[in-house]
Amino acid sequence: MKKILLTVVLGVAGIAVALSVAPPAQGQSTAPPTSSTNPPTGSVNPPTGSVNPPTGSVNPPTGQAAQTTQTPAPAAAPVIKDPAEYNSYVSATDPSKDVNAHISGLEAFLAQYPKSVMYNQALELLMGFYQQANNMKKTMDTATKLVAVDACNVRGLALLAFFDRLLAQNQDPNATQLLADGKKYGQQGLDCLPKVTDPDLLKLKDQMTGIFTAVIGIAALTDKDYPIATTNLRKAANLNPADFSIIYPLARAYLDQPTPEWQDGIWFAARAAALASPPAYQAQVEKYAKSKYVKFHAGDDGWPDVLAAAKANGPQMPIKPAPTPAEQCHAMLGSKKVEEMSFAEWQFAFTNCAQEDQDTLWNAIKDKGVKMNGTIISTTPTEFMIAGSSDDIDAKKADITLKFEEKVPVRMIPKDGASFDFQGNPVSYTPNPFMMVMEKGVLLVKPAAPKPPVHHKPAAAPAQ
Repeated sequence: MKKILLTVVLGVAGIAVALSVAPPAQGQSTAPPTSSTNPPTGSVNPPTGSVNPPTGSVNPPTGQAAQTTQTPAPAAAPVIKDPAEYNSYVSATDPSKDVNAHISGLEAFLAQYPKSVMYNQALELLMGFYQQANNMKKTMDTATKLVAVDACNVRGLALLAFFDRLLAQNQDPNATQLLADGKKYGQQGLDCLPKVTDPDLLKLKDQMTGIFTAVIGIAALTDKDYPIATTNLRKAANLNPADFSIIYPLARAYLDQPTPEWQDGIWFAARAAALASPPAYQAQVEKYAKSKYVKFHAGDDGWPDVLAAAKANGPQMPIKPAPTPAEQCHAMLGSKKVEEMSFAEWQFAFTNCAQEDQDTLWNAIKDKGVKMNGTIISTTPTEFMIAGSSDDIDAKKADITLKFEEKVPVRMIPKDGASFDFQGNPVSYTPNPFMMVMEKGVLLVKPAAPKPPVHHKPAAAPAQ
């Protein structure tokens, strides 16, 4: 019986196959002539599907992954002892045949020889030829069979993880299940990569890592598991910095959290705006990115610089946050005179300013007669509880205690909820909850409007 050795090597993005024949065993006739086949490199980046504008769901177009053509690597090869089986295999991979002939030949080989030592390699070849024929469904079906019999076939795992993510991000009706499957294959692939020793596969380690971490990150984002999403999508983005289908979800993973990570989120949203296509969709992504910038920065100044740096693929820019309440308070005190400020602005200052600024304002109003308008919350003859700011008026919450030196006549006490004018001298305040105490209270009663004159009709003349 002739002993025939065959070696098969596949690349992630294409196929490279070599069949070699060992010298005949002693006492055996000469083996058949050597045959080899090297079909063209395939692609793991089929055309993208439809996309949605930036909403809660994540459906960006799929980016491109690098293509790599592999060369055969000599290794200890399996042995086919049956010449008929060997001939069937060689015929299925004959380089003079087209893709469809390869597919039909390999399907026939797999059906006829399910226990062949070349079964896994034949599946791997068939997966590549289906991919070359742009038959995604058959590619995935074959890859599924392959990883079922070879759990650490990282090429098959990479294709499954990639296509599951592609379909899910392009609104496949089974997106939930696809992402669950993709996450499983992605984690399986990451677990298998450290076991890879083949030099040619090691060259593809970064590409595969990007594929595996991307699908894990998208699945985690869909499940609102933001730490897992950001960790994995950031790894994928570092390996694929121009892939919109990774960059945009990464931005969402940072910004959709209950406590957003503004710096990273806004930057990657700007990067996504720079990468988005077509122009109409790009405008929507840019609008989304700018809205997040304005929310964090409290203004759109500086946004053109951030967007320009993102479009130039420059280094990540730090984004200045909105002024702190203390900074806003300091700026307000520097731009307004005390007598021009409202009571609500006083309240904001005494609640948020640095102590030095609070002291400056307090020294300007302490023990000085201040005329104000407020809303009565409750009263006694010697003390009124008053709401002075619009927020506290709406909340029916007192923020001023007005004290009188003498009892206020009952007939002059305003009803609860009434708006009235008064004067008082600030003597103390507490920041939280805010309350200002005023003494020497005075009711500022507006003079009654004069009554219009009464015109009496002249008496009617007696009838003649």
